[in-house]
Amino acid sequence: MTHFKDPFNPNIDVWNECGEASGEPADPYAGLTAEDAELLTRRAKQSLNPEVGMTRTLESAVMQGLFKTDVSRRAFLKSAGVTGALAAVATVFPLSSLQLMAEEAIKNLEKTKLTLGFVPITCATPIIGGHALGFYERYGLDVDIVKTAGWAVSRDKCLNGEYDGSHLLFPMPMAMSLGLGSTAQPWKVVSNVNTNGQAIVLANQHIDNQDPKNWKGFKFGVPFEYSMHNLLLRNYVADAGLDPDRDIQIRVVPPPEMVANLRAGNVDGYLAPDPFCQRAVYDQVGFIHKLTLDLWKQHPCCVFGLSEKFISENPNTTIALTTSILEATAAAETSSGRVAFAESMAPANYLNQPVEILKQILTGVFPDGQGNIKNVPDRISFMPLPTQTMGTWVLAQLRRWNYIDDDTNYATLAEDLVLTTTTREHMRTMMIADQNLSFADAEQDVYAPVDIQGQTFDPAAAQDFIDSQPFTHS
Repeated sequence: MTHFKDPFNPNIDVWNECGEASGEPADPYAGLTAEDAELLTRRAKQSLNPEVGMTRTLESAVMQGLFKTDVSRRAFLKSAGVTGALAAVATVFPLSSLQLMAEEAIKNLEKTKLTLGFVPITCATPIIGGHALGFYERYGLDVDIVKTAGWAVSRDKCLNGEYDGSHLLFPMPMAMSLGLGSTAQPWKVVSNVNTNGQAIVLANQHIDNQDPKNWKGFKFGVPFEYSMHNLLLRNYVADAGLDPDRDIQIRVVPPPEMVANLRAGNVDGYLAPDPFCQRAVYDQVGFIHKLTLDLWKQHPCCVFGLSEKFISENPNTTIALTTSILEATAAAETSSGRVAFAESMAPANYLNQPVEILKQILTGVFPDGQGNIKNVPDRISFMPLPTQTMGTWVLAQLRRWNYIDDDTNYATLAEDLVLTTTTREHMRTMMIADQNLSFADAEQDVYAPVDIQGQTFDPAAAQDFIDSQPFTHS
């Protein structure tokens, strides 16, 4: 069993003195007496209750006021023991009064009426289904989700404050923070709302031309310049010997317009999100050439993003909102959840798609437009932890294709922009509080090298990786 940031645990860094990506103990209860370990375990199980969670926050503030640093706090706890420390601190500040303060605070979340943006694609399943199935309401939030036609509009509405938070493409909070394509405004990747879930689709006329080496002169659509779609497509054709900036054309096409452009012959294909990959098959205008999970298993795609300003000004609302989206993400990953979410998202105010198509996508049983019925359960997955490897790869690719002007320390920048540690702590706390809740990705190595198209990407050697790749324009 893991831990949350309990200020009475002598084995953990509560105040993040080592930074966002600081290391964590393998056993947070090592060296403690059985009584103290049991006490801390019980406190951890209670922590997801919003009022109890608020109490822990106030306890942390009291402890920081008393001891100033983690070093001093830990020394005191190891000397007095957890049980003794609770009693000793209570003589200075009655901790029972914190519960009353917490109860009052939880009734006064900084903001309860929220507006979130979404682009109508299945990547947004936790955000859309979370609204349709009542996940936000469980945490006292009145959330309005607004369908947005494309990513440039979504970005602009985020930057001008029309949206409190939004469904975004993984590279977008980074681009927004760095001022790529817009004015700079600090935004954070809070959680993945999906992994996998994309495909390369080609027009039917190319059924006998599926070797990317032969695609010189092709016109491809991607949903946004700062997207995993653009970066994965560039990587795919570059590995086949084509320069994506010279040998093919890459055009930005809003997702809802993808199928129409394929039908009209404006593009030869696209790397895009569903439902518009499966919709091309359904409408008999295209076929699935390759699922992107075959390029990079469990690659990131879309995220839930919040501005640094919102997180700072609304810490309690941020916790409630993140909890509701993480809970919806976990539900979407289950077999029964996939069917329920598909049915809930079909109406016009959400995805406006036949339920049949959405079930094909979410269950992974689908026709590929080439005469085959495929069974790929993880065609789309819902693994919410945004890893540092993901963030570093995205930043490195933005540099590779000269969206970022200068070499930088990609790993350090990713640690600032991707809230890996905070979100993992939140996921762990939720699993402790609810034994029926599971996040399969919670304990993965967030700095692990990954295989992408048969090559190993090591985030610790991102610049070397860029320099070794064909057609690098940095």
